Amino acid sequence: MIIARTKEELNRYLKLVRTAKKTIGFVPTMGALHKGHLSLIKCSNAENNFTLVSIFVNPAQFNNPDDLNKYPRNETVDLDLLTSESCDIVFIPEVDEMYPEEDKRIFDFNGIDEVMEGKFRKGHFNGVAQIVSKLFEIVRPNKAYFGRKDFQQVAIINYLNKNYLPELGIDIVSCNIIREDDGLAMSSRNQLLSVSERQSAALISQTLKKYARNFSEYSVEELRNKITDEINLDKNLEVEYIDIVDDENLQTVSEIISGKTTICAAVYDGTVRLIDNIAIS
Repeated sequence: MIIARTKEELNRYLKLVRTAKKTIGFVPTMGALHKGHLSLIKCSNAENNFTLVSIFVNPAQFNNPDDLNKYPRNETVDLDLLTSESCDIVFIPEVDEMYPEEDKRIFDFNGIDEVMEGKFRKGHFNGVAQIVSKLFEIVRPNKAYFGRKDFQQVAIINYLNKNYLPELGIDIVSCNIIREDDGLAMSSRNQLLSVSERQSAALISQTLKKYARNFSEYSVEELRNKITDEINLDKNLEVEYIDIVDDENLQTVSEIISGKTTICAAVYDGTVRLIDNIAIS
C-alpha cells in the first residue's frame, strides 16, 4: 500500500494508474476507521481496479472547536486496517496541504443544507463541500463511496457532484449502514462513549426501528414525539432532533409514504453526539 501525504505525491501515483487505464474507486474518511469504512473499501475493491482512501480530519466542517479536538485519531491502527483490506493508496495530508489559504467558497444547496444537521451545525455542510470538492478535483475517481448513516451528507454530496462538478463524471455510491450486533450504527465517535453510554446508545436504533415498523399507527407529529420521549427516558440520552423527511428534498413530511420517507435522529449520549436514520419501507 502506498502512502501519499502531498498532492504532488498523490498525483504522481495517480498518473500511472490513469495511464494504465485502471478505474479508481475513492473512499474519503476522517480516519478512526471501523467496519463501516471497511465495507465501503470492499465495495470499491469489487467495482474498481484501484482503491484510494483519504484520511483527513477537516476543520472546516466542525462548528464546535471542542468537537474537532476530541475527534478520535489513530493513524497506526488505520493503516493496519487499510493494509488488511487491500487498499492501494492512502492519502493523508496535513491541514496546510488542503487549505494553503482560506477557502471562502460558499455553496448553495437549494435548502437541503438548512434542515436537520444544517439547522444545528451551522456551516457544517459548506465545510464538507469545500473538502469533498477539493478531494474530487485531486483524485478524479470513477466512483466515490459514502455510508448511508450520514443520510443528509450523501444528499449534499450528490447535489455538489451534479451541480458543481458535473465535468468530473463521478458516480456517487451510497452504501448501507453497518451496525453493531445490538443495532448501534458504527461511527468513529462510538470510541468516545463510556461503558454506560455505550449500553444506552443501542436504544437509539432500537427505538427508530420499532416505530418505523409501526408508523401507520401514528401521525407524523405523534411518531416524532413517541420516539423522542422513549429515547429521553434513558438518563444518558438527550434527543437533539427527530425528523421524518422526504427522501428527495429532505423536508419534513406531512404524510408518511412507505419507500419514500426516512426517520432521522441526532442524540447526545453524554457529551457524544450520535446520528442515525431508518428508512420507512
